[in-house]
Amino acid sequence: MQIAAVTALVCILTFGVGAGALKVLHARSLLTSIVVAALVPLAAVSVAVLVNVRLMFLSEHDSTAVLVALGCAVLIAVALAVVLGRGVARSSRDLTTALRDLGGPDGGDREGNDRGGRDRPEHSPPRHDHPAMTPAPAELTALARELSATRDRLADAQRRARGLEDGRRELVAFMSHDLRTPLAGLRALAEGLEDGVIDDQPAALRQVRLTVERMNGLVTDLFEVSRLRAGPAPETATRSMVSLVELSHDVVGELSAHAAGRGVALRLQAPDDDRLAVLGNADELARALTNLVGNAVRHTVAGSEVVLDAVRRLDGRIALGVTDGCGGIDEADLHRVFDLGWRADPGRTTTDAGAGLGLAIAKGVAEAHHGSIGVANVPGGCRFALVLPGETSPA
Repeated sequence: MQIAAVTALVCILTFGVGAGALKVLHARSLLTSIVVAALVPLAAVSVAVLVNVRLMFLSEHDSTAVLVALGCAVLIAVALAVVLGRGVARSSRDLTTALRDLGGPDGGDREGNDRGGRDRPEHSPPRHDHPAMTPAPAELTALARELSATRDRLADAQRRARGLEDGRRELVAFMSHDLRTPLAGLRALAEGLEDGVIDDQPAALRQVRLTVERMNGLVTDLFEVSRLRAGPAPETATRSMVSLVELSHDVVGELSAHAAGRGVALRLQAPDDDRLAVLGNADELARALTNLVGNAVRHTVAGSEVVLDAVRRLDGRIALGVTDGCGGIDEADLHRVFDLGWRADPGRTTTDAGAGLGLAIAKGVAEAHHGSIGVANVPGGCRFALVLPGETSPA
């Protein structure tokens, strides 16, 4: 009973001293805290053994053996605590550095920051120059992996935000340029009518009306792009079953006269036994398809043809393809075709080439319908492919 009481008292006192030491040293390095925490239990055992050895009157030989064992245990405990503490401290410093870089430009993606992220493909994974973290406990290693994934997501989000901001600035510049020409024409016509120097006033008024309609179309396109870029709208009652075969016939019928006027043949290839029904917004899909076909007709040389084909793929998806005779697009520009305001010939004006928003609108419509759109060069021209998820018609 005396030995048990002495041992309990020694352990309690040692625990109190150790707890006080940890409280005093809590603001110091993690290494110091780990060493103290590892030594407190060993100190309690050592003091208890020393006291009990004296109380039990062990021989000098036995006392020496016990004390030597305790001394070796203390040295081993200190060495292991120091090694473990240093490893954990290094890992903590690595995590601190990673967290500090996380708040920097590009979320710590230094290479992307140096180049502005402009010469890296949009969907390629970010590359970091940070050294690998030193070997660490599983919990810290898992935290480091999660931190690295967070850094990648943040860098990707920052690149996307920068791309959207660049696109907004370019769009403002394009709109300023494209609106300046018709506004200047309207001003000239208004001044001519006011001064009475225009003899054919009906023709001048007709030109004013056409210019206003062109500007109204430009503003409508801009509004449509803004709406689509704002994110997918909730799928409400505006979504219904739409036959892409019927829609294709309507679009070809509307644009046939325009194509014939430019000397371009426009034809449709679609199945007779499949309506190619999808769940979507008929007006938006018609707008996207009209933009694709109209763009193809505008850029196809006279004497060539534009082919609109519709087919159901083996995986159930429906593909609408528009093949033109434009002569092809520079491979370096293919990835920019669907950018806001981009045009292959910057010298074209809104009069003959639109505002460069048609393909951007088509891309927005495709994404809003959970589909995709792409372009590739083919012999004599290029081919745009709009792919949508197929739906079984309730009829």
